[in-house]
Amino acid sequence: QVQFVESGGGLVQPGGSLRLSCAASGFTFTSYEMSWYRQTPGNERELVAWIGRLGGIRNYESSVKGRFTISRDNAKNTMYLQMNRLKPEDTGVYYCNAGRGAPVWYWGQGTQVTVST
Repeated sequence: QVQFVESGGGLVQPGGSLRLSCAASGFTFTSYEMSWYRQTPGNERELVAWIGRLGGIRNYESSVKGRFTISRDNAKNTMYLQMNRLKPEDTGVYYCNAGRGAPVWYWGQGTQVTVST
């Protein structure tokens, strides 16, 4: 079965850093672009970043560009999101999925990121 398991979230102060991980299984990881999404209560999921199949192309939503770095380790079927200089508006539940802005499979549980003093 296709699975996405997000981890690495937590409570951090503004200006701090977190590194999120997305462990994927049940499909050929290298055949798909991968994306990170963010959701706050009452809102739709927002595309935060996506990465090409081999990791050579990386793109970001404008508000996180320069602060977040998306990467993937195809040998481990894992995608990462390094988040630096975090802001309160980065708060939300972060999800991963295959595809570029259009999720291919069911969502995992996500990982909560809270940026607050």
